[in-house]
Amino acid sequence: MSALCRDCYWTGDAAPARCPRCRSPRLIAHADLMRLTIAHLDCDAFYASVEKRDRPELRDQPVIVGGGKRGVVTTCCYIARLSGVRSAMPMFQARRLCPEAVVIPPAFTKYRAESARIMKKLEALTPLVQPLSLDEAWIDLAGSERLHGGTAAEVLVRLQAEIEREVGITVSIGLAANKFLAKIASDLDKPRGFSVIGAVEAEVFLSTRPASILPGVGPAFARALGAAGFATVGDLARADPLSLYKRWGAYGLRLSELAHGRDVRHVNPNEARKSISAETTFFDDLSGLDALEDRLWPLCERVGRQARSAGVAGRVATLKLKTADFRLITRRRTLAVPTQAARTLFEVTRALLGAEARGAAYRLIGAGLSDLVDAAADIDMFAEDERKARAKEATLDALRARFGPDAVVSGRTLRSETDRG
Repeated sequence: MSALCRDCYWTGDAAPARCPRCRSPRLIAHADLMRLTIAHLDCDAFYASVEKRDRPELRDQPVIVGGGKRGVVTTCCYIARLSGVRSAMPMFQARRLCPEAVVIPPAFTKYRAESARIMKKLEALTPLVQPLSLDEAWIDLAGSERLHGGTAAEVLVRLQAEIEREVGITVSIGLAANKFLAKIASDLDKPRGFSVIGAVEAEVFLSTRPASILPGVGPAFARALGAAGFATVGDLARADPLSLYKRWGAYGLRLSELAHGRDVRHVNPNEARKSISAETTFFDDLSGLDALEDRLWPLCERVGRQARSAGVAGRVATLKLKTADFRLITRRRTLAVPTQAARTLFEVTRALLGAEARGAAYRLIGAGLSDLVDAAADIDMFAEDERKARAKEATLDALRARFGPDAVVSGRTLRSETDRG
């Protein structure tokens, strides 16, 4: 059994109740502690933590980042979570649960800057950094022991303290035998946690957990699994892999592997982004097709700009709607030619919207591109409209970059903003 003190960095071959050097109780102990190299770092209530750092008077108060009468909770601090507030919860419900909470509108420019500071620290340790979002990333420190003068566990404990000291927020770390287990581990002892899951105990550890902890198992699929007799990860581990394959194809085999704690994926810094999307929640429910189209167009513009900035194009266009009673509707269409043009995305999602919107009231609309590819690849020789749309919107991007974001604004965007005002 190896042990490591998170405060003074003492290491030893026993697991005392307190560090023999500094008397801290913050010890990590595990048989594989000094051998594991794959980690998942997750910022604790990231947006709310950044806001509390910048406004110290809010340190002991519940904070919700979000806002608007019809909006949702972007994130909330751990004090607010004690009242039952959760990310993606409707704001009216969050305010009812925690009426004393301080509500702060999100400031994504600031959050992106802080995320870049943290990712830079990770990349200084190893090139094997795979971000999942602004506030989390996988890291593989294999082979870096001599460079950093310590094992992955020692390096990560020091990194955790450095981020807290220099960035002013806390992070939780999961160290494990693979990416799947590392992500599970980082969520075990939040906030400011450091948890370890080795390969040997993984299957037993997972066995009593709900199947919903597995990647790709959302609420609907979790209900389907439960109805089929697979409520827990252990249920899936005990199942015949062939039977899972017959029910759910290749993903059934993936579920079997995960249920046994196995994950062969490498930490891949070059893994392509899977989708780009944007959405908005209305102040009041909308049912008119024209009004919905007016809100859809700026979202398509935003997605197009992001795609062009990232140098990608999408093969699949997606429309997202949420009804007044919170039912989520998603409609997709595969495109003949990958696009990064807002106009193309709008035309496709408008057609999907026209087929779906039959007078019902909606509280949210979204648009997105997925199945992303390199936009520099050759466009189909017959896709003249797509080439023209890309060229036109690239020109508009250049004008906005030179003269400001409001230099060129479409009539539909102006109408949408006027309606909201």
